[in-house]
Amino acid sequence: MILFMAATVWGVAFVAQSVGMDYVGPYTFVAVRNVVALAVLAPCAAVMDKSRKKKGGQPPQYKRDKKTLVIGGICCGICLFAASTLQQFGVKYTTVGKAGFITAMYLVLVPVFGIFLKKKTGLKVWTAVGLASLGLYLLCITTGDFHLQKGDLYMLGCAAIFAIHILVVDYFSPLVEGVKLSCVQTLTNAVLGAVMMLLFEQPHLSDILAAWLPVLYAGALSSGVGYTFQIIGQKGMNPTAASLILSLESVISVLAGWLILHQTLTARELAGCALAFAAIILVQLPERRK
Repeated sequence: MILFMAATVWGVAFVAQSVGMDYVGPYTFVAVRNVVALAVLAPCAAVMDKSRKKKGGQPPQYKRDKKTLVIGGICCGICLFAASTLQQFGVKYTTVGKAGFITAMYLVLVPVFGIFLKKKTGLKVWTAVGLASLGLYLLCITTGDFHLQKGDLYMLGCAAIFAIHILVVDYFSPLVEGVKLSCVQTLTNAVLGAVMMLLFEQPHLSDILAAWLPVLYAGALSSGVGYTFQIIGQKGMNPTAASLILSLESVISVLAGWLILHQTLTARELAGCALAFAAIILVQLPERRK
């Protein structure tokens, strides 16, 4: 239930991101969202650190130097900033449902990118890639001219960088404490967003205040509460089952776009969603053991 609540929070966040574009630019939204997220995560990290000290300190695997934490957080933050920015641009030009499903393709891309890290890739993954490709074709190529729309291209780039982000997190997360890593990642994301905001946009405080609700939701709930729910929900749970529940984010994004923004998908696009979701589930099913 906790993981399902996380997936729900993240699915509805696409609506908040879409609405936020009516008030502020993409870089401004990313910057302010991460400032809010940091305000939520920093106290959580402090409380958890204090609680851990009362219980006897950090586990042995977390007793590393601060350099690893800083480097890991910055690397994760750069990847997350690139993915978040592309996603923010993408929701400006496409529907919430399509944005959610295309973003979820990172679940298929992760094992594909793993090939470059000398990780084995079997028939199941390539079957999932084929299903995902067909699903994306039905979902994105709707004009018959074999051209992806601008928003779809942004979301595909977002999915690819999210896949890289997961691999980077997978490398650094065993070395350092998770919430602290998230704090450094979020701070990096906020700083990069602020720099790009000042260089390419002209933010006004009145516009930011007008977008307070979507910014608060995306920052506090999606980045803060959603992340915490994921940490709590995945503890001691089968990772395959956990990832299957979290992948419902893409389904919820379609439902949220329909209920809140009254966005609908054609029968062709819904068929593309079904194939894409089938690929997401297939790629996460455990291998059959001999």
